Amino acid sequence: MENSVNLLENAASGLLFAQELPPRPAYSLKYLGEEFAGSKKTAYRRIKSLIPLGLATYHQGNFSIKKEVVAQPLNILKKLMPSLIALKSKRRFGRSYNNADINFVINSMPESAVVTLDYKAWELTKFQFPNDLYVYVNDVEKAVSFLKENNFSEGNRGHVVLIPKIGSFENEIERIYLDCIANGGRSILDAIALQLLYDDQISVKGRFSIETITKVQEDLPPEKLNKIAPINS
Repeated sequence: MENSVNLLENAASGLLFAQELPPRPAYSLKYLGEEFAGSKKTAYRRIKSLIPLGLATYHQGNFSIKKEVVAQPLNILKKLMPSLIALKSKRRFGRSYNNADINFVINSMPESAVVTLDYKAWELTKFQFPNDLYVYVNDVEKAVSFLKENNFSEGNRGHVVLIPKIGSFENEIERIYLDCIANGGRSILDAIALQLLYDDQISVKGRFSIETITKVQEDLPPEKLNKIAPINS
């Protein structure tokens, strides 16, 4: 695995570029390259530096950015590195393409496996019903062989996601929290829910808008609300 410090250093100009972009689901290099980077060539180079971290995707002149992730301060981005690198290597599998797949893996996985992201966040917060089962495993290839022996196929539709076990897992809740931030999208809401409910177990806090935090608090189940401290604006 490439040194995470070097990856972050190489992505520095790309992060600054991405932070300046207006919030959109997708961008065109042709129309934004000169405006935000001086040239299409420079913009492409900066986007390319974000791809190894899973912070950007690029295809035929169009690209997307994980805006909620690149907006995080440097100290958070450093903490996110193991999660970002691990998630970039994720592999999806499915068999029945329903909850039966998830139940099979939960009942079959070794003790060393660690469940994270939306499935574990749901167990902890009861906030967003999970879509997928993300599992950290010590040996991805061994886990892949096991799934294939049991008629699982690899592909984008699968709900079982294998990721290599990278970084520290001593503080399980904090690692799930960091994984949620690194994953971006709807997982950002899970991260906020975890921060609201398990603030004393999370040593580093991500940057989120007060509006989004308030919305998550309003949508948390009533039985969880008594655990939350008042929000400081």
